[in-house]
Amino acid sequence: MELKSVQPRRLYHLIGDQIRAYIATNHLSTGDRLPPERDLALQLNVSRPSVREALIALEIQGVVEIRMGAGVFVRSIAPVPDALRDKIGDSPSDIMQARSAIEGCVASLACARLTDQGLARLQALVADMRRAIAQGASPVEADRQFHICIAEIAQNAVLTRLVGELFDERHAPIAQKLRMQTENASTWSAALVEHERIVGALCARDPLEAQAAMRSHLRASEARWVGSLISGR
Repeated sequence: MELKSVQPRRLYHLIGDQIRAYIATNHLSTGDRLPPERDLALQLNVSRPSVREALIALEIQGVVEIRMGAGVFVRSIAPVPDALRDKIGDSPSDIMQARSAIEGCVASLACARLTDQGLARLQALVADMRRAIAQGASPVEADRQFHICIAEIAQNAVLTRLVGELFDERHAPIAQKLRMQTENASTWSAALVEHERIVGALCARDPLEAQAAMRSHLRASEARWVGSLISGR
């Protein structure tokens, strides 16, 4: 018998398996409503954000349908191909926690190596974000360049690569689905204010404040990104 590689299971996959088992065990059919998110979290002994990620993954797979303000409903009871399950992406919560750990340290390092040129570039990127938001456009590219710029100021090529790779995880299917439902002018405006605080801490050459400002920003981003998607649930 040929051995196959063992793939680590993402938490939202495990929760999704439990929800599919619940659908089967309770003989739910297309159109039936699932229990509220808070009840699922309590029964599974996991956080509500983890349940939200699992439900988003199941929606991508065609198992459930999330109706804003109404709840989550069974869409299909057909098996989900492994190939589809494996292409959804990493947990957005895990990504943001990793970014907070790495980029907090990056911001601290950048304080000691910030030049007038680097500061001017950061300020220009903040201005680009502000302009895009005012025009109703997405400031995502300026946002990406802002975070990469700080890593470049820290003068560490490995960290710069990691910052870019983690940021680009937002294009994975599960992250993209969340972004479509949570990003708007209001959330981007909040992120802009947080970017301004980061720049202020860097300008003051305060490594502890820069680290705190970056981690605060990414924790707030996580809360906005993996916030409640189902009203009243």
